[in-house]
Amino acid sequence: MLGRLTLTLALAAGIATVAVAALAIVALAPEARRATPSPPAMVLPTPPPSPTPTLASASPGGSPSGSPGRSPVNALHVGQPAPQLHVVRVGGGTIDLAALRGKPVWVNFTGTYCPPCRDEFPVMNGFQARYASTGLVVVAVDVNEDEATIASFAKQLNVTFPIGLDPDGSVSQAWGAIVLPVHYWIDAQGIVRDGAYGGIGADIMAQALTKILPGVTVSP
Repeated sequence: MLGRLTLTLALAAGIATVAVAALAIVALAPEARRATPSPPAMVLPTPPPSPTPTLASASPGGSPSGSPGRSPVNALHVGQPAPQLHVVRVGGGTIDLAALRGKPVWVNFTGTYCPPCRDEFPVMNGFQARYASTGLVVVAVDVNEDEATIASFAKQLNVTFPIGLDPDGSVSQAWGAIVLPVHYWIDAQGIVRDGAYGGIGADIMAQALTKILPGVTVSP
């Protein structure tokens, strides 16, 4: 009888121990879940916004930094009559594009503060000298500067072609010359046959001149 009672008490004690252990596990489980850090959420990189097209980037061979290139046809009036151009000339007098009708004209909007503009002047001077016999007239229009500044610059480079003044930038805006330098090649009938923006070289200049000097072989 005593042995049976002892066995019963031992079994009861074992069951109680197991129950206590189970309760302890259940009680600790939420704490364990709270203590376990959640894996960090994945953050996908945000793609950069697409650049807004510019005159340069929209042009064949152009770039946003203003490197040499051709501008879109509609921005340079190619195939259209040249806009009106009547400006005061450095040194006295005026430059009137209408008065030059019947001659091929190369119009360049420029400024001494523009490094590519400064580089182009000697090249343009050379073309003016070589093709003056064809009737070619090269005209530069200085934008947003006073006469003394451009006159001193022209004297340093011994510029032989006429330079006009656009002190408030209104003429360049009317032409759509939104970057400097800008070039327009106009035939004897007053039609713009080619145009370019940026610091261009003698090769592009020569190619454009062939469009307003028919029958003339133009070399860079």
